Amino acid sequence: METKRVLVVDDEIYILQILEFSLEVEGFEVITAQNGEEALESAQRDEPDLIVLDIMMPKMDGYEACRQLKSDPRTRDIPIILLSAKGRSIDQELGFEAGAEDYITKPFSPRKLIERIKAILCERELRPVVNE
Repeated sequence: METKRVLVVDDEIYILQILEFSLEVEGFEVITAQNGEEALESAQRDEPDLIVLDIMMPKMDGYEACRQLKSDPRTRDIPIILLSAKGRSIDQELGFEAGAEDYITKPFSPRKLIERIKAILCERELRPVVNE
């Protein structure tokens, strides 16, 4: 299997470091960004296979970043996992309405997040290719 690239976006440095280390140990290539604007630029430039996106960030929140990524033909097919301290059902609904494939609340288990990442990427590989 080819090395998968994951873009991790969070304004909390320690979360970026934990996820970068955990994902690299599992064989992923990791790119990081600290806000929604950086996430948009990185997604277009680095073409990640999946994005882990925090919701509460400066400059542009995760909901808006997710909406913009899903509306851009270059990035719309990249799966997004939202990661947030917001755990109410309305917050999750907003995340799915923005286009996210999954929503995980903080505090979270890096192991659980990695399992979700692997499951989403595996599902993507098994999905038949549909010509547009």
